[in-house]
Amino acid sequence: MDQVSDALPAPLLTPLKQIFHPKGDVYHALKASDAGYAGFGEAYFTTVIEGETKGWKKHLRMQMNLVVPVGQVCFYVHDENTGMTTPYLLGTGNYARLTVPPGYWMAFRGMSAGTNLVCNLASIAHDPLEAMNVALETYPFEIPA
Repeated sequence: MDQVSDALPAPLLTPLKQIFHPKGDVYHALKASDAGYAGFGEAYFTTVIEGETKGWKKHLRMQMNLVVPVGQVCFYVHDENTGMTTPYLLGTGNYARLTVPPGYWMAFRGMSAGTNLVCNLASIAHDPLEAMNVALETYPFEIPA
């Protein structure tokens, strides 16, 4: 008898293009032709203060595409099937998009003084019934230096 795997599709980290211009820079985020694009539901921005952590949240249907155009944010992606938590540091010095499929627990921490701005290009519009939250203490994580 074949055994069904509970493995989730892996998160995807995609380096993004920055175009520097003396009058103002351009930061790419997501194209419909990019790996990780799963449709469009909404785009929103959130901020996180240095040293503060938001989360844990698990989306059941939403695929997140996370970009940090200002500041630096550490995202913690927890796979409860393996018990592993993987940190991803995005923003200044590592401009990339983190694609997180539904089914992972995620938290994020502001790492820079001032504004730490996160953009989520979500596959579906916000629906409070499709996500779950647990306390930060549920899945401990290490804070990068």
